[in-house]
Amino acid sequence: MRAILPPVPGQPLTVGEFAPPVPQAGQLLVRVRAAGVNRADLAQAAGHYPPPRGESPLLGLEIAGEVAALGEGVDGYALGDAVFGLVAGGGYAEYCVIDAGETVPLPAALGFEQAASLPEVWLTAWLNLVELGGLRPGGRVLVHAGASGVGAAAIQLARAHGAWVAATAGGDAKCAWCRELGADLVIDHRAGDFAAEVKAAGEVGLILDTVGGDYLPRNQACLATDGRIVLIGLLRGTEAQANLGLLLVKRQQLIGSTLRALPVARKAEVAAALWPWLLPRLAAGEIRLTLDRVFALEEAAEAHAYLAQNRNLGKVVLRVD
Repeated sequence: MRAILPPVPGQPLTVGEFAPPVPQAGQLLVRVRAAGVNRADLAQAAGHYPPPRGESPLLGLEIAGEVAALGEGVDGYALGDAVFGLVAGGGYAEYCVIDAGETVPLPAALGFEQAASLPEVWLTAWLNLVELGGLRPGGRVLVHAGASGVGAAAIQLARAHGAWVAATAGGDAKCAWCRELGADLVIDHRAGDFAAEVKAAGEVGLILDTVGGDYLPRNQACLATDGRIVLIGLLRGTEAQANLGLLLVKRQQLIGSTLRALPVARKAEVAAALWPWLLPRLAAGEIRLTLDRVFALEEAAEAHAYLAQNRNLGKVVLRVD
């Protein structure tokens, strides 16, 4: 099958022939029509985010396509069914295996490319805001990198749950887009002190941090008593200096979280909670699709560059013809 070959750090992504996967018990083989592109893919390509043991060395964490084969014990799907969902790797290819518990029938109103833009960002937002963050009506939330795929999902998820939402983004266009998505306060991190502006508007009880590094003490400065910081990204580095006094006195919590490394059964639980909530709201127009741009599979390197340069508003997807 055609695939973007396993990446070699420092070398360009290339298309080549790779052995197709074989579905194991509880899995489906999918003829991939579209695959989402995520910052985790960029990190893996750079050698900083290896796949979990036993998973495909190919890039790609979310797919949409048609069922090509069924593993032992899989019920409820037939050959040719249109599906989408989260995978632990292997999405940048003509064929990919997916666990049945993470597979979702494709609604008629969604195309393959639209569907492939959903799993990683929405499951990430749901896991970290709702299940780990305790998102609730009347809460106050800060979302970093609000114009990213995860950020756009998080803003909409928090607003739909009745929360007040602040967001950070870089530049006028991205800030304006975050406001369109429903953010109540948007701070241009290139021009302003987000901690001071959020604190002036009232502290927040939950922060979704995709950035890490030196954002930690600033997050603490605008985090309320009993507030939670859920750290899911390290764009500004792996080291930070925490204010332990604030952590102690205000009973602040710092929670680290990764979706990819969760056990299959746990990811299936998150999916079972998210999709019945999200898909009807997408169909009703209450939640906005945030698919920014589609590249061909052969243009994976260009797609990665586009994301690395922060040119996207929302999601980037590869089309697998």
